[in-house]
Amino acid sequence: MADSPVELPGRLAILPFRNKVLLPGAIVRIRCTNPSSVKLVEQELWQKEEKGLIGVLPVRDSEAGAVGSLLSPGVGSDSGEGGSKAGGSAGESSKQDTKNGKEPIHWHNKGVAARALHLSRGVEKPSGRVTYIVVLEGLCRFSVQDISARGSYHVARVSRLDMTKTELEQAEQDPDLIALSRQFKATAMELISVLEQKQKTVGRTKVLLDTVPVYRLADIFVASFEISFEEQLSMLDSVDLKVRLSKATELVDRHLQSILVAEKITQKVEGQLSKSQKEFLLRQQMRAIKEELGDNDDDEDDVVALERKMQNAGMPANIWKHAQRELRRLRKMQPQQPGYSSSRAYLELLADLPWQKVSEERELDLRAAKESLDQDHYGLTKVKQRIIEYLAVRKLKPDARGPVLCFVGPPGVGKTSLASSIAKALNRKFIRISLGGVKDEADIRGHRRTYIGSMPGRLIDGLKRVSVSNPVMLLDEIDKTGSDVRGDPASALLEVLDPEQNKTFNDHYLNVPFDLSKVIFVATANRMQPIPPPLLDRMEVIELPGYTPEEKLKIAMKHLIPRVLEQHGLSSAYLQIPEDMVKLIIERYTREAGVRNLERNLAALARAAAVKVAEQVNTLRLGKEIQPITTTLLDSRLADGGEVEMEVIPMGHDISNTYENPSPMIVDEAMLEKVLGPPRFDDIEAADRVASPGVSVGLVWTSVGGEVQFVEATAMVGKGDLHLTGQLGDVIKESAQLALTWVRARAADLNLSPTSDINLLESRDIHIHFPAGAVPKDGPSAGVTLVTSLVSLFSNRKVRADTAMTGEMTLRGLVLPVGGVKDKVLAAHRYGIKRVILPERNLKDLAEVPSPILSDMKILLVKRIEEVLGHAFEGGCPLRSRSKL
Repeated sequence: MADSPVELPGRLAILPFRNKVLLPGAIVRIRCTNPSSVKLVEQELWQKEEKGLIGVLPVRDSEAGAVGSLLSPGVGSDSGEGGSKAGGSAGESSKQDTKNGKEPIHWHNKGVAARALHLSRGVEKPSGRVTYIVVLEGLCRFSVQDISARGSYHVARVSRLDMTKTELEQAEQDPDLIALSRQFKATAMELISVLEQKQKTVGRTKVLLDTVPVYRLADIFVASFEISFEEQLSMLDSVDLKVRLSKATELVDRHLQSILVAEKITQKVEGQLSKSQKEFLLRQQMRAIKEELGDNDDDEDDVVALERKMQNAGMPANIWKHAQRELRRLRKMQPQQPGYSSSRAYLELLADLPWQKVSEERELDLRAAKESLDQDHYGLTKVKQRIIEYLAVRKLKPDARGPVLCFVGPPGVGKTSLASSIAKALNRKFIRISLGGVKDEADIRGHRRTYIGSMPGRLIDGLKRVSVSNPVMLLDEIDKTGSDVRGDPASALLEVLDPEQNKTFNDHYLNVPFDLSKVIFVATANRMQPIPPPLLDRMEVIELPGYTPEEKLKIAMKHLIPRVLEQHGLSSAYLQIPEDMVKLIIERYTREAGVRNLERNLAALARAAAVKVAEQVNTLRLGKEIQPITTTLLDSRLADGGEVEMEVIPMGHDISNTYENPSPMIVDEAMLEKVLGPPRFDDIEAADRVASPGVSVGLVWTSVGGEVQFVEATAMVGKGDLHLTGQLGDVIKESAQLALTWVRARAADLNLSPTSDINLLESRDIHIHFPAGAVPKDGPSAGVTLVTSLVSLFSNRKVRADTAMTGEMTLRGLVLPVGGVKDKVLAAHRYGIKRVILPERNLKDLAEVPSPILSDMKILLVKRIEEVLGHAFEGGCPLRSRSKL
């Protein structure tokens, strides 16, 4: 760079710089694409043999558009079209408004004269537009007197601002300027020494400090920094050397301090980085590199996506604050840390839970709901009526907190399918949660998150899977829960099923309250006894007794047979099961409350038919190898003398179902015995069992419905002991002791001994046995049966084979009511028993027994045990005429 001042002409062509300042001594490379700037370069620089000077004036972004795009020194040229099209052109006057809504150009009043160090001309294809790449060097400052247009660009009358050579020599003698120069050089040298540790090319900068005057160095150094446009303008306006050196020293020192602070932070961070943190840093750098290369497969950061998902989950305000704290904690963790995955899984659960999402209920049509229930379930009139009442209340008050329905009944009577029918009628999603065998309280309430492998409870997990907060949730087999050292699940359900408490159900894993009040809970159980009383109190129990034979027949013909045929790929063209055969299956092969065994037996018949049909189809397909199957069918029909019909086989239909079986298989008794074996039950079983004295017929209730229970008693030589067998519970053992005591006390009155002072058990033992010893038995309802059996044994009289009984007795001979009356009466009817002895106080329970059953049986109501004995024996009770019992 020459130290001598440049000779500045009176007028200069002006090139505007957008948001950029060219300082004296700086070199920039620009690409001119705008027509006005191209015209300026062509006339003022390209066409002149001696390259002249042009003026560079800064303009603001909001005031004018770019004429050319500035390029950093040494960097390849960029397209300047975006800048050239963004604002006004160079040919616009500062005093005239541009057309098309563009703003006028407001020039800065000071600029820098520049000369071209290099020029190159290019032509863009296919447009043919001429562009210039110019390398400019700033020389000296000038002030603008006025600006005028010359063609498409501007020319300004300028005056020099820099000092003359004589003035510079005088100014350099100023002590203040000398001190400022030394300070600037010291700061610049310190900056160079810092940069020298990182860059090996700063050696050339040291030479500048020794060869270039200080007033030029200030502009050169500042031009190499990234500073704001305002600071660049301030530096351009600093004509006075002292002001210029002061500002330059301040900017150099600030740049130096920023470098030192960054190095200090880097050293501190690198010292604290552990191995995992370094890996994380490297992964972050790798991710940044992939993004720059365009190889990044992830559209967004996982945590950002999780946060967006949580924002859309609709959490309540207090839970959202809790989730934000967890999210901030997650952001501070490294993916390799042990707790990262558990925290991530927890936040994903919070995001997946349906806090506000509900399934819209359609307008309830009670008539359609009733038709749907009738179509899906036969019988169960009382249960379906209760469901319709429940739906009616929901229609009148949609936000009503209805009771928790609990269906209690034997297996196979349709408890679970009733719950799904409620969901279907309400147009809600249905989810089933099985509680059978659950002994861990954490299955209901979830595990604490401090444990490894912790997870939420079944209720929260079910709501996550169903994705709505108002499903119909079936708590299946609620009587099968047990308690041990891991807690009591039934007690944990107390909060779930209480409408006053389940608004704020607190799962241990979730650790925030969740509203379960929108969920419709339906429970099922086989027995009420195992359910704890507090839990039972929260539910409305609806008992589903077993089906009568007539109901089973209707269910089989309407539901079971079509379903079984469909499941086995058959139709009525292959297999037909008449009603008479279904009756035989019900009477001789199944004695149950539900219809599951009936369906199994029907399935066995369907399988036998499927084997024969498959063999026929296989035979037809083997014949296909000899001649086309169509020909075989045509020949067979022609041979029979029938008409030839064309049959269209639909595309996609299984060809095995296109062959018509000319003679469908009709089930008869021979086929029943061949497929199902000999009959398992018959009507003479009770008569055979009570053929000898000491045997009576009782009725018991089990988890699979009512059953007929025989009680056998016998006497043998002994010491007067009582033996009980048949896997009996404590209550039934006490009933046997009670029965024996009553019979011994009334032995004389019952004509069992001549006088009351004779011991019935003298030199003999009594053994009472309940057959089916593998089945546990307990309960008080066998009291009257035990007494009848003992009286039969001691009196050597046989009990009537067509009579069964049930009832609890007291020591004084009163008969007390028992439960499960409907099931017991149905069981007696299944066994072909015509007379049933019941306690008088069970009269009200007979209303639940179907009227066809009652019309086919004789119900005998009793108050005292003597009346039971009178009905149980032919000819009445063997009482002495003078007895006053």
